[in-house]
Amino acid sequence: MGKVVLTQRADSGYKDVVGSHYHFPKRYLRAAQEAVGDLCLFYEPRRAQGRLAYWAVAEISRVEPDLSLRDHYFAHLNNFLPFTDVVPLRAGSESFWETSLQKQDGSVSAGGMGHSVRRIPDLEFETICNAGFSEDLFRKPDEGRPGLSDPPTVFRRPMIEQLVSRRFRDAAFARIIRTTYDARCAITGLKLINGGGRAEMEAAHIRPVADDGPDSVRNGLALSRTVHWMFDRGLIAIDNDYRLLKSVKYLPEGYERLFDPSGYVRVPDSERLRPHKTFLEYHRDTYFKG
Repeated sequence: MGKVVLTQRADSGYKDVVGSHYHFPKRYLRAAQEAVGDLCLFYEPRRAQGRLAYWAVAEISRVEPDLSLRDHYFAHLNNFLPFTDVVPLRAGSESFWETSLQKQDGSVSAGGMGHSVRRIPDLEFETICNAGFSEDLFRKPDEGRPGLSDPPTVFRRPMIEQLVSRRFRDAAFARIIRTTYDARCAITGLKLINGGGRAEMEAAHIRPVADDGPDSVRNGLALSRTVHWMFDRGLIAIDNDYRLLKSVKYLPEGYERLFDPSGYVRVPDSERLRPHKTFLEYHRDTYFKG
């Protein structure tokens, strides 16, 4: 096993589905196969107005050929999780997080940057992860309070143990969704703040975690508690144009007062942050009662 960095951009032309699988040509097959069972980082290059930054982590579960395209493969992902803070390519004005990308004179190595799948040492990987997640997310829950501690589980290394912890992932996912949607319900349009200054908004998975749904911002919505309940039970759904679909015969009287009169769901301006059609279609096909 060995960790790798996967380069991914929105207009790559590959058959990627963020949080589910990564598509790549044969020349990277060996590096991808060596990473099966280990973790990977996602890096977004500058092209197509990219962020030039590391932005997510995942586990590569298996590699399979693309049966419809010769000499191409899919790396299937588990435990995908975006960073709460994207990490710029450079650790500072002079250095890179990945030492293999830097020449002796301090300039960037074009050869290293040219690899869409590249190996990365454990220490450099862990340093990037620590920079990508808010420090408070790494704190252990108060073990003196019942219900806050995770059951003990044995993992290969501490970093993997942390990144697959449900408590850690739920906290990180909620923070990402809250920031992306400005703590505003995507369906009602309301932004409710309680007396303690906390947003009354829940981070909803479109394809549930129990159904192997990833903790990706593109598999998430900010929803008020009531609307979240309706969405999980299939009383409402969203089409690929972000139009709200309603199962009218199952909805309670007066339901229309909850929804944005436009008939559409509020989604982020950036395409990379909007709900992905793959997850919306799964929710409609599996849960929607319309």
